[in-house]
Amino acid sequence: MLRQQLNFKLSQKLSPQQIQLMKLIQLPTQAFEQRISQEMNENPALEGGKEEAEKYDEDLDESYDDDFDDGNESIETEINVDDYLSDDEVPSYKLSANNYSADDDDTRMPYAAGTSFNQFLLAQLNTYRLDDDEREIAKFLVGSVDEAGYIRRDVQDIVDDLAFTQNIYTTDEKVEKVLEVVQELDPAGVGARSLQECLLLQLVRREQNKEVALATKIIADSFEHFSKKHYKKLLSKFDITEDALRDAIHEIESLNPKPGGAVVGNNRMVEHVVPDFAIRIVEGELDLTLNGRNAPELHVSREYSNMLKGYKESKKKTKTQKDAVMFIKQKLDAAKWFIEAIQQRQQTLFVTMNSIMHHQKEFFLTGDERNLKPMILKDIADKINMDVSTVSRVANSKYVDTPYGTKLIKEFFSESMTNDQGEEVSTREIKKILEITVSEEDKRKPLTDDKLAKILKEKGYPIARRTIAKYREQLDLPVARLRKEI
Repeated sequence: MLRQQLNFKLSQKLSPQQIQLMKLIQLPTQAFEQRISQEMNENPALEGGKEEAEKYDEDLDESYDDDFDDGNESIETEINVDDYLSDDEVPSYKLSANNYSADDDDTRMPYAAGTSFNQFLLAQLNTYRLDDDEREIAKFLVGSVDEAGYIRRDVQDIVDDLAFTQNIYTTDEKVEKVLEVVQELDPAGVGARSLQECLLLQLVRREQNKEVALATKIIADSFEHFSKKHYKKLLSKFDITEDALRDAIHEIESLNPKPGGAVVGNNRMVEHVVPDFAIRIVEGELDLTLNGRNAPELHVSREYSNMLKGYKESKKKTKTQKDAVMFIKQKLDAAKWFIEAIQQRQQTLFVTMNSIMHHQKEFFLTGDERNLKPMILKDIADKINMDVSTVSRVANSKYVDTPYGTKLIKEFFSESMTNDQGEEVSTREIKKILEITVSEEDKRKPLTDDKLAKILKEKGYPIARRTIAKYREQLDLPVARLRKEI
């Protein structure tokens, strides 16, 4: 049986200019500067500096619009926001929860390219005397080193790949022998197949003393006990004092578990943060400023507006002139719109950050994270009468320089919970108290999640043990057993 059904869908429409404005708002300072540079390169009618062009838009627009009026209706193109901004939309659950997903907190910077680190290793191979096959095997092994400095593959798999991809037929023994050469390269620990092997490779290169010798024994013979911090078993097995064990552990903790990360400079991307705002305390009051690099001085080209003026005064108007003036008009309109968009961006950034600053006034005056109030995107959007997605664009990618360091704005947003007095408090406040509690604990007897929950309840924050575990993981704090020290 066939059945016809009519569905109505209301979809928001945005003009191309609105979409471009949203993208401008989202850009942090450095990217914004690059965008301005790009626009100035592409549009000769847009110039920098304080000079202002002559008035051209009203009178000149009328003059050449009349000349080119062919009776065709101009239709404003509209674009479905669902098709163009799906990656920027804010799901409804983010308006009442923590505002951000877990992967938003990922601050690791990847290598610009894996070849840079590998080339650093390959260059060192030239100092070793190897035959042709050994050199090819060594190159293959270096190519298998990941960004952390490890070779996470079985020797047998490497032997098979050498045969299939390099047409090199060899044995496990020969690959193991060449691997020993690769593991002699800098930085120490590179080419290891496990964390245990990585630490041992580094300890071998240390100046040998009793601390290093004991550390080597612990890693080689009791790595599992060490990784699980079973210190009593280590004391018993090696028949040593707590002081000796403490010194050996100090040696181990000074090693680099990711030797690939030791190579810096051109081999690793370095994030350079430029604050978009600055907050200062002036006579007990907060003072907000927008980074001057976000407020460039731009104007419409006088030369281009004079071209239009010349066309208006011309008695004979050829088709070539008409085509040229249409191009000029297009560029002038684009320049004019871009300048207006930048001004609107400045206003949006300032109004949004100003609202955030006043909402979190106690924090900005004290620097104490326990003074952060619960705040979600919708709180700010309602105050400044803007869309939630606009606030999200400002908060997600912008930094503010405060008396307490440079902060990512989205860090000031958090969900709320109710304390034992019925007051709403920020989860950031609770996390800070949890962090302080852990830092002040007796490391010989670190607090379990159950004990932490009990302590926070006594402080007025009734939180379940599983919530403590979640917050502890978000703070990158290990479980009690792994926080234990001797």
